[in-house]
Amino acid sequence: MRLFKTVAGLRTYLASMRDKQTIALVPTMGALHKGHLSLIRRGMSEADVVVVSIFVNPLQFSPHEDLDKYPRQLETDVQLCQESGVTAVFAPSSEEMGIDKTFEPPTQVIPPPAMISSLCGPFRPGHFQGVATIVTKLLNIVSPNVAYFGEKDAQQLAIIRQVVKDLNLPVTIKGCPIIREPSGLAYSSRNQYLSEEQKKEAIALYQGLQAAKQVFMAGERQTNVLTACVTEKIISYSGITLQYVECVHPQTLQPLDSIEEAGLLAIAAYVGSTRLIDNVILRVRKPIIAIDGPAGAGKSTVTRQVAKALNLTYLDTGAMYRGIAWLVLKSGIPVEDESAIAELVSQADLEFIFPSNDQPPQIIINGENVTHAIRTPQVTALVSPISAYPVVRQKLVSYQQELGKLGGIVAEGRDIGTNVFPDADVKIFLTASVQERARRRLIDFQAQGQDNIDIQQLERDIEQRDYQDSHRTLAPLRQASDAMELNTDGLTIEDVVNKIIHLYKMNESF
Repeated sequence: MRLFKTVAGLRTYLASMRDKQTIALVPTMGALHKGHLSLIRRGMSEADVVVVSIFVNPLQFSPHEDLDKYPRQLETDVQLCQESGVTAVFAPSSEEMGIDKTFEPPTQVIPPPAMISSLCGPFRPGHFQGVATIVTKLLNIVSPNVAYFGEKDAQQLAIIRQVVKDLNLPVTIKGCPIIREPSGLAYSSRNQYLSEEQKKEAIALYQGLQAAKQVFMAGERQTNVLTACVTEKIISYSGITLQYVECVHPQTLQPLDSIEEAGLLAIAAYVGSTRLIDNVILRVRKPIIAIDGPAGAGKSTVTRQVAKALNLTYLDTGAMYRGIAWLVLKSGIPVEDESAIAELVSQADLEFIFPSNDQPPQIIINGENVTHAIRTPQVTALVSPISAYPVVRQKLVSYQQELGKLGGIVAEGRDIGTNVFPDADVKIFLTASVQERARRRLIDFQAQGQDNIDIQQLERDIEQRDYQDSHRTLAPLRQASDAMELNTDGLTIEDVVNKIIHLYKMNESF
């Protein structure tokens, strides 16, 4: 692992890695705990190179806040990063980040006013401008493919996503679940300030959110009732001073009177003199099942049968890619002309119509129903090269996520659980040994009348495909850290389907 304190050193180190390796950034202010380590593990599982930045950002502290006493333990943090397998740590000084000793702000990134008018915004003036400015600088310095942020700082996460979108920054922002102590208290660097007695009282934040979640799960949708549940729990603790309890839209951060799709129920409170935040996302949606795995593991067949058995919708992502391939073919654009394809796809209108009355799903491109046209050999030949273009991937992932807002779907692929639906209720990594997948493929070829097939060659082909799929810079094949691996060796399709249904029914959220 390398430690860099200058922009020039880090950029030079990363320059040779960009073409063939995916780079992940985990921005932190140090004092690493298990929450930070979960972000690092997520990055390690999904990227080739992981950079952890450690920078206590003066711009996000107001004069009365705890900048001077904020915990700093660089040596310990670097050791933790090394033990976790991090590629590089970036620990710049304030001067290296363009902040002079008077903390006069440099050119700043100002988030949309509506996004800082609720939750922590009114209580921490200037905070999110400071966060957005330094995070934008870090994204420009590292130029990662993906950056990971904890969902505990939900307002920060929503603002960073909006900044990245508005500034057209070429990075994917991923939120990672809140990591909690056994008591339920969310891990935070500021927990170091708490005495043992205060830690016991701080649990009330989590208990209040859970009480509201139970009421929500029972059918309550009015946010004033949900926030009252939290408040009632908190005020019973004399050592806690409540700052706010609010319910807002998770993306726009606008206050909600009732939850139609999803609500961010958030809290800030002082435990003694220590300010803590916590939250929970309340979703009104049916479940999502994400099934990933290598080629030849039987994902497509299994996914269709699981969807049918559970009365969920099979989200045919493959048909969407075929639809884009059909559009390129119809337009007469050479497959090598990536810029022309990017222009075409960016303006395309894609519609996926869910199946109904025993009718298959329909694919509409620019108003034309192409459900049957996308199944031709000419379209099939174009799907792989077209889907390798980032603009195609970005367009369809965004659309698939929009379709998944209300849930009720089952989808399969290479990165459904890691990228498309990272908050899926059930994640399965469906796999099988190379030998088993070669055997299945041989049976398929023989059924087609092809008898002169070398099974050893099939095994070599599968191994090569696995390597290519897991090492591609765009949408690599990776098992989500919270996915259940299911090896299908020796199992029938029915066996696999039943196992997935069993896992689904074990999930308490249903």
